[in-house]
This record gives sequence, C-alpha cells and structure tokens, in this order.
Amino acid sequence: MASTNPSAGPQHTPLPGAGLDAARMPGHWLLARLGKRVLRPGGVELTRWMLDTAGIGPRDRVIELAAGLGATARLTLARGPAAYTAVDRDPAAVATLGALTAPGPTEVRAVRSDAADTGLPGGTATVVYGEAMLTMQPEPAKRRVVREARRLLDGTAGRYAVHELCLLPDGLDPAHAELIAADLKDALHVGARPLTPTGWSELLAAEGFTVTARRTAPMALLEPRRLVADEGLLPALRIAGRALRDPAVLRRVRQMRRVFRRHGAHLGAICLIAVPTPPEP
Repeated sequence: MASTNPSAGPQHTPLPGAGLDAARMPGHWLLARLGKRVLRPGGVELTRWMLDTAGIGPRDRVIELAAGLGATARLTLARGPAAYTAVDRDPAAVATLGALTAPGPTEVRAVRSDAADTGLPGGTATVVYGEAMLTMQPEPAKRRVVREARRLLDGTAGRYAVHELCLLPDGLDPAHAELIAADLKDALHVGARPLTPTGWSELLAAEGFTVTARRTAPMALLEPRRLVADEGLLPALRIAGRALRDPAVLRRVRQMRRVFRRHGAHLGAICLIAVPTPPEP
C-alpha cells in the first residue's frame, strides 16, 4: 500500500546529488539530504489542492513529470488511479519511484527520461502534472515541457497541472525580476526563472491550454510553521538538527532562507489547472 505520508519512502536508496559537496549542491538536493521530502514552493497544502482540483480518480492515467523523491506520487497513488507513470532524469529518483506501490490495482512505473521529451506514447494520459521544475528552465525549455504535456494528454479528457514559484505582482518591474532571479541562482545553485501569475497563464495558453483554476500561496519553504506542516514535528526537528551539526550545510540553508525572506513580498507559489484548448471551428 502506498503511504500518504510525504516523508515516507525507501530508506536505502541513494538521494540525488549524494556525492556532491554541500557548498556546490543544488539547493533542493541539499534539503533532500537533510531529510526534507516536500520540496514544493506552496507546500503539501497546495499540492493537495492541485490533486483535488485535477480530480484524479480510478479512471485516470496519470503522468508526473520530474517526479523527484515521490512525495506527490504517494498522494496520487492513494487516490487509486488506473495508471501512474513517474518521469525523472535522475537514476536515484527513478529507483525510488519504481519501488512505489498503490493500495489497489494501479499500474505503477517509473521511467528515466527528460520532461521535455519523455518518449512515452502521445494521447494516453488523462492527467499530467509537474511541480517545481518549470521554474528552473529558461523560456524555450519551459515551452518544450508544456508542449510535451499537451502531446501526452488525451485531448478530450485531459487535465494539466503545474505547481511553481511565481513573481508578484503581475506588474513587477523586469529589472527587479532579474535581481530576484540572480539572487535565487546564487543561493540555490540552479537557474530559477519564475514568472508572474499572468506570465504562467500566458505560457500555458501559448502551448494550447486554457486555465480553468488557479491558486496562490506564500513562498514559505524554510519557515518553521511550513516546515512542520509539510514534514511533521519530529521530522522537522531532525532536519533542523542535521543542519545545525554541519556548518557548511547550515550556511547554505541560512543563505537560502535570507534570499526567500529578502524577496518575500515578490515571491509566491502558484498552482494552475488547465485543459487543452478546443481547436477553432
């Protein structure tokens, strides 16, 4: 049976980035090494809203792009879809995802592939979703991933969902947006290019989707209240304890938190649900 606890998972599978030095490791891998399993900007609450609003049920064939450590996969499998396929480029993540099971007859598999070119057959999914991955892509790559999601979906019943970092407000000065992106890159050690809420909607529209639902949440990934809500009290304490015991890791975590707080007024989390736009008559 699949656990609905986001912190649950295989205990002996190497984590992505396990061989990298803490000073150079991408921020999300560093947090994963500390034991953090919910690595989504809006936390597990926004993820649950995404799954609820997408309406995943027993008849659905679900594909998760850049599925990572499997926290959302477990929540999806608990809903008993007909099929679930996880896509990720990292072999350690694919090994973890491939070991997941469901409480019912769900067909579960994990494939090592790129979200922009999965190699999966087109038109076979009723739900495709991805979290915290489009933000890390430049504009052309964002478009390729969204285009691939459109290709994978059944055009008559498909739903596409994204859960990403966003810039606030819609009219944010482009120079300020560039400053935020530079600070995020310096702290996270990966490129981060979040869009405004309108920018995200326009990206989906340009690749053949119509947004049907939208929700935003604060970006509070490293705030104590969110940490406890996402991970549970004891796991949150263990995460904090591990960080305190490693000076290099603690410096990185503090740097990330400073950047998130510095730009707190202009950083948020967003979830969009979209359906394929009907062709013009």
